[in-house]
Amino acid sequence: MSEGKSFHLFRNVNFIIGFLITLIILLTALLSLGYTPYDPNRMNLSHRFQAPSSAHWLGTDQYGRDILSRVMKGAINSIIVGMVAVSIGMSFGILLGSLAAFYKKWVDESIMRISDVLYGFPAVLSAILITSILGPGVINSMIAIGIFNIPIFARLTRATSLSIWERDYVTSAKAIGRSNAGIIWRHVLPNILSSLIVQGTVQFAIAILAEAGLSYLGLGTQPPHASWGRMLQEAQTFMGTSAWLAIFPGCAIALAVLGFNLLGDGLRDMLDPKLSRIQRLG
Repeated sequence: MSEGKSFHLFRNVNFIIGFLITLIILLTALLSLGYTPYDPNRMNLSHRFQAPSSAHWLGTDQYGRDILSRVMKGAINSIIVGMVAVSIGMSFGILLGSLAAFYKKWVDESIMRISDVLYGFPAVLSAILITSILGPGVINSMIAIGIFNIPIFARLTRATSLSIWERDYVTSAKAIGRSNAGIIWRHVLPNILSSLIVQGTVQFAIAILAEAGLSYLGLGTQPPHASWGRMLQEAQTFMGTSAWLAIFPGCAIALAVLGFNLLGDGLRDMLDPKLSRIQRLG
């Protein structure tokens, strides 16, 4: 990235806010791998329903477990689910989208029609269907959310690749005998990478929200492991007397989704030449 682009990037308010929120969540998730104030799964019934205090900054739940520790552990769970789900979607989506853009005709039509069917179901609804078949659990949740991401990346890859195949440098590469796989790797993918990165950050936010929804419904992360969605589900009975049980995991979900969405918006503004040109003229 050039110095001018870097300077423009850090003048983008959406990018800065999204980057800072995302960084805090990532650091919290990494910290939870080696440290939490208390064992997040340890029950202490004598300390149940304690309000936020110096001993328990975010209070305790109905089993006396420290909420801060569980929110921290829930962060690493959400990050892992998001990374795996987006990786599955990108890997298969880029492959299918590239095949559709290159072969066209019946290959393109078949892949796009299947993508349309999969894309017609909302993320959480698709994940509920798949986890109902495969069974509840965090691994099946990652697979389910990843499958939902495949048509999104396939459609994006196809749409952005079609114009690249018509460029002069691709025609020149064909003329000198470069293989189709080599053209895709050296010319097509580098030119659509920015769009894929932006879409990846947006889908990361959706994956976090979908995982929370599945855990809330009992189809995602299973107890006693910490999950933001599961914490909300367990807290709904006590909203009238211990509202903090739902407030803190709910805020964690909202911040994570907001952070990745703002990060994606900032990257899109930076990497999309048309948007960048409009902003400079403005």
